[in-house]
Amino acid sequence: MSLFVKKSLAQLQASADEGTSLKRTLGVGNLIALGIGAIIGAGLFVRTAAAAGEHAGPAVTLSFIVAAVGCAFAGLCYAEFASIIPIAGSAYTYAYATMGEIVAWIIGWALILEYALGAATVSISWSEYLNKLFGGRIPYEWCHSPMENIVGHHGIINIPALVILALLSLLLIKGTQESATVNTIIVILKVSIVLVFIAVGWGFMQAKNHTPYIIPAHAAPAILANGKVYTYTDFFRHGWGGILAGAGVVFFAFIGFDAVSTAAQEAKNPKKDMPIGILGSLAVCTILYILFSYVLTGVAPFRDFMTQGKEASVAYAISTYMHMGWLATLVTVAILLGFSSVILVMLLGQSRVFYTMSTDGLLPKVFSALHPKFRTPYKSNMILFVFVGLFAAFLPESVAGDLTSIGTLFAFVVVCIGVMVLRKKDPDLPRPFKTPLVPLVPILGIIICGAMIVSLDTSTQIAAFVWMIIGLIIYFSYSKRNSKLGSMGDILPNASEFEKK
Repeated sequence: MSLFVKKSLAQLQASADEGTSLKRTLGVGNLIALGIGAIIGAGLFVRTAAAAGEHAGPAVTLSFIVAAVGCAFAGLCYAEFASIIPIAGSAYTYAYATMGEIVAWIIGWALILEYALGAATVSISWSEYLNKLFGGRIPYEWCHSPMENIVGHHGIINIPALVILALLSLLLIKGTQESATVNTIIVILKVSIVLVFIAVGWGFMQAKNHTPYIIPAHAAPAILANGKVYTYTDFFRHGWGGILAGAGVVFFAFIGFDAVSTAAQEAKNPKKDMPIGILGSLAVCTILYILFSYVLTGVAPFRDFMTQGKEASVAYAISTYMHMGWLATLVTVAILLGFSSVILVMLLGQSRVFYTMSTDGLLPKVFSALHPKFRTPYKSNMILFVFVGLFAAFLPESVAGDLTSIGTLFAFVVVCIGVMVLRKKDPDLPRPFKTPLVPLVPILGIIICGAMIVSLDTSTQIAAFVWMIIGLIIYFSYSKRNSKLGSMGDILPNASEFEKK
């Protein structure tokens, strides 16, 4: 069997039309809400302050625009694929149709870094913020991993992280529509709180905080809490260099819009609604990010975000400059809601990727077993809870690091390449949505996302490489021998032939 055997659109469509397929219950509103649910998490509250304090100052708004443009390139490519191949599996499915099985497996394996480890990491942060909301009343031993300790206390297990994972996993087992409804409610609540901050904070902005808008090379340094001096003379700490570096920081606040494509097989009208869901959620979040960062840097001097701590910067700005403790509490609630919806969508995305890989024979059948009543991959959800839960309960957040991001960026690159491959391979294929300016848009997406991968630290790159080696061992020892496509010997008619029928 060739390692690059491809799955035709005829086979993809046939798998979607099977009687045992996932249930189509999601409308365009649900899809946009899924995207917003995955995108707006802690990134809005943490990344904004970090990018402003370290690199861009008030011009962090421009950093968000640069990052959004980079995401838009990948998003346009995702939208084209989602309209052509409305099947669960996201980048894994797209790679299978354009570049072959081995590439699809690598992408599927990489997506575990984005979805499963991402859900685990966010659940740990959820636990931290819950304890913050409760004023630290949860005993340290029961909300930290055994690898963490402070004077007089040693972590045992992170129970709050396990609880939120269990609740959301049960919700996903109950049904995609129910999960989407809860996610939509969460999205409405957290977006409302963000809008309240923008509306109320607008009246507390001071022009001096936005002057100068772009950090100059001679800007006064920030004195950190440990007494060290943080200067802005470095190229990536002022001017347009700082804006670009800030874009690298806030880029990861956009991760999540691609999760919409994993629910393609559960969309009522995927060819029309998937592009709207992907690009619509990205557009809504970009506008909110720009408005939020503009108000935040107008309320407080950007140096304060260096001296007061990144995580607490927003609450600090509200309490210190707006004197509204109630709003600071609401922001903490918004962060918890944001984390919850991110975890929900990440678990949904991972189970759907596993579902598709299992139906292809690359993973055991247990991952594609559907609940007889709810029509959800319930066994996959339960296995994922155990895997993700072990990580969240017994390992610190720092272990995941940037692995979540590198898995996402790798998927972005492959999707951009896939659009160009399919355009050349089958230019006449009906495309309900077409990525504009091909190959320029995909190439720009590859360059920007590739640069982000290169910019990550060496230890993250090594860890990702080791992860890929483990994945290849599993592929050659199990998946290659059990591949349904490989066992068939011949590939079914190509996509264009299928479309003519």
